[in-house]
Amino acid sequence: MTESHPHREHTPERTLERLSADRKVRAVARAGSHGTEFAWAGSQPVFVTFERDIISPHSETRAGITVERFPYEKLDGWREWDAARIDAPLALLATSRVAYDPTGNYGRIQRTLWNLSEPQLAAHREEQLTAASARLDEAQRAYTGPGHGVQQQLLALADARDIALTLLYPALLTRLHLWPEFEIRLPHAWRTSAGLKFPKAVYRLEALYAFGGEVEARKVLLATRGLGLVEQERRARAAYQAGYYDGAVRYLRDETARTHRADLDAWTHLTSARRDKLGSLLGVSRAPLGPAALELAGGLLEAVRLGV
Repeated sequence: MTESHPHREHTPERTLERLSADRKVRAVARAGSHGTEFAWAGSQPVFVTFERDIISPHSETRAGITVERFPYEKLDGWREWDAARIDAPLALLATSRVAYDPTGNYGRIQRTLWNLSEPQLAAHREEQLTAASARLDEAQRAYTGPGHGVQQQLLALADARDIALTLLYPALLTRLHLWPEFEIRLPHAWRTSAGLKFPKAVYRLEALYAFGGEVEARKVLLATRGLGLVEQERRARAAYQAGYYDGAVRYLRDETARTHRADLDAWTHLTSARRDKLGSLLGVSRAPLGPAALELAGGLLEAVRLGV
């Protein structure tokens, strides 16, 4: 009698088989570095699917395997650039590896993204810069000026980093016809892709995160204790052990801002111990705060606009 191994159900291969055999699933691709020549100790299996009976995109993680699910209708709609650029996860779709695509539409979406003309890329870059400028103006109004205290300075820093990462860095890569891959090794990736060609932009991006190599990474990892960041700490530790110190710091800074936004809003009411931990995670003693953070992000915007 054959012994069963329940954990085999959750291998990437079994997940791919199961998804491809599901009648509701109309396309499957692998994403991220797992299973590629760029894989490393912290790579995690990620699948992208288009499925019937899904109303809105959502993500599920089980046994370390993540599935990014999208409505089937988008598989047809996103073949057109004018539709895709509005709401498609462009980088995810462009950099994933198609595994099951009976309609051929996933492949068509990818060819559209890979073959954009220079004018299309320039127009897309301008849209991202316009969106970033509007968000910076909004943050300036919300978080600077008379009567604003520490919490507004921290919220301004969190917003400046988010704008830099989600709008300005992808806009910069349009100059190289590349799509960002948001892995934990991101600082390593942006230095490799854009550091030599656009040193001013990358310098400003790095300054927002206030990296400090191994010493800062160790300090930030220690500060995660007691803040409910167990999974994030585990992933960041894998990056740390692989020598991606700045990757671990970038990831924990952004995850802290995302998961503890309410703490930033209520900063003055927190215990001093909690403030110390969150302050270490965000890098408040090293990073530019408030107007200085927004000014730095504005400088990054200009560097991306000029391509320097």
